[in-house]
Amino acid sequence: MAEITVRLDLLVGLAGGGVKAPLSYGATDRFGHPAVEGVRRACDVRATVLHLLGLDHQRLTFSHNGIERRLPDVPGAVIKPVLA
Repeated sequence: MAEITVRLDLLVGLAGGGVKAPLSYGATDRFGHPAVEGVRRACDVRATVLHLLGLDHQRLTFSHNGIERRLPDVPGAVIKPVLA
C-alpha cells in the first residue's frame, strides 16, 4: 500500500494495480501539518489513478456544445515514484 501526502496533509492510500508496496511518499512537519516533503496536488493523485486505470489524463476529452473539453480540467502529473 502506498501512502501519498498531498499539500494540505491529505493522506491517500493506494493498493494493488501497479503501485509499489509498502511505500510512504511525502512527509509532514513534526506536528503533522502541513506537508513539507514530497508535496503533491490532488490533481496529481487523480492523474496517477487515471494512469493506473490505463487512461491518459491529457487525452481524456469529451464533446460539449461542439467543443472538445478535457475531463480533468486541471493540469496534473503522474506520480512516478509510487508506480511499480
